[in-house]
Amino acid sequence: MADYELHYWTGIQGRGEFVRLALEAAGASYVDVARGPEAEGGGDGALMRRLRHASNPTPSFAPPFLVHGDFCIGQTAAILIYLGPRLGLVGKTERDVLWTHQLQLTIADMVSEAHDSHHPISSSLYYEDQKDAALERAKDFCTHRIPKFLTWFEQVLERNDAPGTHLVGAQLSYADLSLFQLVEGLRYAFPKAAAAALSERPLVAQLHDNVRRLPRIRDYLKSRRRLAFNEQGIFRRYPELDAG
Repeated sequence: MADYELHYWTGIQGRGEFVRLALEAAGASYVDVARGPEAEGGGDGALMRRLRHASNPTPSFAPPFLVHGDFCIGQTAAILIYLGPRLGLVGKTERDVLWTHQLQLTIADMVSEAHDSHHPISSSLYYEDQKDAALERAKDFCTHRIPKFLTWFEQVLERNDAPGTHLVGAQLSYADLSLFQLVEGLRYAFPKAAAAALSERPLVAQLHDNVRRLPRIRDYLKSRRRLAFNEQGIFRRYPELDAG
């Protein structure tokens, strides 16, 4: 039996991918519940039953959520602050734990802004129903927000005790993995804008490349467990929005 149960929507990487990367990097035993066969207790039905389980005292608002023993934890950053020490993906001091969590929350802010670039009015509307607003929002995101966020991460890497190697200290943390995923998403959705921003922020680009070369991450990215980006997830490629 797997140690961890990850519950996230089928067919998209989404916010669940930040959790998957941590589990994969650590070589943890886990099951991606909704992607499993219904005959073995998987599928979207299993996810929804657990999400709506009336006896759960700590229900998640929405996926992703992680089940581990008696714990049911929602929200990506909360899942990762729980997993970090258990998977060896966070430092041992209180400062490192809180700093890594702060980095993750900042990544979550940028992920939300990336999503809102194509759904600036409402998540319940189709992209085509808010395209004009999306064009304006994406222009600002590409021109101002991508450079601003990535400049901050570049400065974090410069100021770390091991400059350019990791975001926190001298060991891999879940924040490194999440920054990798953020860069992957930006390169998919906004290839021109991302290339321009990363060309001036070499430490962010270097960290991304270093994470990609980690043996477990390299193998995961080549496996069927790694879902492809698509136009149903957070990072969506609409060429007209890429103001590079």
